[in-house]
Amino acid sequence: MKKEDFKYQEDHLKLARFAKALSHPARLHILNFLSCCDRCYTGNIVDELPIAQSSVSQHLKELKEAGLIQGTIETPKVYYCIDKENWKLAKELFKEFF
Repeated sequence: MKKEDFKYQEDHLKLARFAKALSHPARLHILNFLSCCDRCYTGNIVDELPIAQSSVSQHLKELKEAGLIQGTIETPKVYYCIDKENWKLAKELFKEFF
């Protein structure tokens, strides 16, 4: 196989995306917090962490882009919860990898 024909396996791409999202302690704390409730709004998460609301929003964005959480807009608030399907997939991929 030529180098330019190489493609990463889809599972490896997903695993890398999940690993990147899990690579910050604030994100781990957010996931732990969300795992204890069905859903909560951004203000609840901000109250849980000693960081600025803008930083929390950035961490939520990273987790959402990785597919580990879902956000639902209910004006004027955004509610977040664990994406159970992708959480299960992440668990399976990490288990296979290790």
